Amino acid sequence: MKSIILEDSKTSKMKDIENTQNAINFTFKLKSIRFDENYVPANSTRTTTNFANLARGESRKQNLRNTINMINNRFNTLANWDNPNSDRYSVELEIVSVDIDLDGSGATFPAIEVLRTHIIDHKTGKRTEGIVGNNFSSYVRDYDFSVLLSEYNKDEDTYGIPDNFGELHGNIFKGFVNSETYKEHFSKSPVICLSVSNNKTYHRTGNHHPILGYEYEVNESSLTEQYFKKMGLQVRYFMPADSVAPLTFYFFGDLLADYTNLELISTISTMETFQKIYRPEIYNANAVAGQCYKPSLNNEDHSLTKIVYDREERTRLGIEQGKFAEKHFMKPYRNILEQWSANFAH
Repeated sequence: MKSIILEDSKTSKMKDIENTQNAINFTFKLKSIRFDENYVPANSTRTTTNFANLARGESRKQNLRNTINMINNRFNTLANWDNPNSDRYSVELEIVSVDIDLDGSGATFPAIEVLRTHIIDHKTGKRTEGIVGNNFSSYVRDYDFSVLLSEYNKDEDTYGIPDNFGELHGNIFKGFVNSETYKEHFSKSPVICLSVSNNKTYHRTGNHHPILGYEYEVNESSLTEQYFKKMGLQVRYFMPADSVAPLTFYFFGDLLADYTNLELISTISTMETFQKIYRPEIYNANAVAGQCYKPSLNNEDHSLTKIVYDREERTRLGIEQGKFAEKHFMKPYRNILEQWSANFAH
């Protein structure tokens, strides 16, 4: 790495920034695997990731098969035009793993994992690209929430947020989306679809989209939403037809104009299925969200899918994954990461 001597002049500072950027050249490397009933998680995949969590135990194949059937059925329910038997379409899912090489040595760290959808039209035989993003997995986010945030508030009487919380993670994500690697593989910006927060209240508006459904608004953003904002993402909340709760959509640009109906349906059908499995109290509730809606994980009036998971284990594993990121990424590369992130912001 080139040494940098800071001077007072603006010209020197700009040269310093340029030298540091030249010296620290992050490279993003992609690999992918099909998500189907034969899926086996890679060693670098977070165990708590939705798709990896399903592919465990004796019932793994049945879990995966049931999940894919749920996704396809939901897709055909929403894409109901020219689809009299509700079987015209199916969704293929591809898990995209993004590794980051910090110093050009070839050694990488698993930075990001997302899902990419493809839509199969069995009437025409056409296979089209859907949306990339959908689910979002990150070891660095585990570190921020399960290690850094926990340590910061360990001895505090009041809850607080560390300075620059989420900035490195946000810059890594923006660096990937703006990279040539991303542009070579994906034609549109990512959309991430998550659950609503169970400690906020949502209010339905009069805005209705033919696919996304009724829009909801919230007066106060959650910590997760603030975190995703540092990734450069906007947020909106919609409850599609036949859903019982709104979904949270994170995106760049214009969510309603930048994507086709089938692309949006591929995200809704995929992520609503995962939420029904992992948050049935909200997304498989027996009552539909009303004009004023407060989600609750204590809601007993809900139905279970045939797929069951251990929520307490998931919380514990999240902490272990955060410590993994701390040991293998944050601590050994701290100086490089801080320099790169600071210069990326410029």
